[in-house]
Amino acid sequence: MNTAHREAILLTPGPLTTTLRTKVAMLRDWGSWDSDFIAVTARVRSALLDIINGQDSHVVVPLQGSGTFSVEAAVATVVPRDGHVLVLDNGAYCKRAARLSTLMGRKTTVAAFDEAQAISPQSLEAHLQADGSISHVVMIHCETGAGVHNPLHDIAEVCARHGRGLIVDAMSSFAALEIDARRIRFDALIAASGKCLEGVPGMGFVFLRREIVAACQGHSQSLAMDLHDQYVYMEKTGQWRFTPPTHVLVALDEAIRQFQEEGGQPARLARYESNYRTLIQGMAALGFKPFLDPTIQAPIIVTFHAPGDSRYEFKAFYQAAKRYGFILYPGKLTQIETFRVGCIGAIGPVEMEQAVQAVRLALRDLGIASGAPA
Repeated sequence: MNTAHREAILLTPGPLTTTLRTKVAMLRDWGSWDSDFIAVTARVRSALLDIINGQDSHVVVPLQGSGTFSVEAAVATVVPRDGHVLVLDNGAYCKRAARLSTLMGRKTTVAAFDEAQAISPQSLEAHLQADGSISHVVMIHCETGAGVHNPLHDIAEVCARHGRGLIVDAMSSFAALEIDARRIRFDALIAASGKCLEGVPGMGFVFLRREIVAACQGHSQSLAMDLHDQYVYMEKTGQWRFTPPTHVLVALDEAIRQFQEEGGQPARLARYESNYRTLIQGMAALGFKPFLDPTIQAPIIVTFHAPGDSRYEFKAFYQAAKRYGFILYPGKLTQIETFRVGCIGAIGPVEMEQAVQAVRLALRDLGIASGAPA
């Protein structure tokens, strides 16, 4: 298996493998106050709103930094300082959302679910009925700790019925799983450049429901991460308040152009689903067992049980697969040993077939006969 002609493919939930066109877009330097760059910012913001059919109902506010920066900014901007956040927790990124909400001084309650199960709309209903002080609900659409696809539509219906705000971390689902703002009511939805749009990391963005924007003034205790101030300044000037990630933005502009050429969200999802099927079938032939039931598995990243062979050790397995041109991801679970394989990025079923072959060769090199768990 010869992969010497190319850089390693990233089978991770982000950063991802990107196209040459996206990489080349970063070769030019930009002035952050220049009219050409201001035009790029406007074009990207409009295109992002188109993806969720949100032009009439939402605004979008880009923010420098990783996706977590934008999650923290969204909670701090949307939730008043005397608000009460309920975090629906079925994985590592839910726990991160709960921690950042607590650190910002917002009262935070966690509704815990098994990491191998989707969050329950019925359980949310019970929590909201029992505690009228809960003002906002935070959920992760695709919890990539294990790869669970959580029921956004059903959760949004419960929140709307009870008049509670909904903040959605759609970091690993946006532009792949369907999100239609005309049918799903949310106060904030967060995503980032380096995920399913297949840009490079370094920029997040938050969709805010137009009806709540004015009321968000003064909520945030942060200067740099105040989305209300960022939005007001950007609407007035077209510019970012502070130095923008210029190369990241123009790479995202180019990545969105390719996303549109491919056929938008339905086509992106179809490719990822094809990647997922190829991966599952190939890994099953090697004895590997997925952690999740397929009914709640998102075609974004798959958690596999570690091989039961005593010679298995993730670091050695990782290095062996890397020698064949593929970067895997460690498990995020605490109770059992696992590893994860991403299905997203500028790759297709051919690369997934090659990835399975790389895993087969890695097992051979380590003297492991089968990927079957203990």
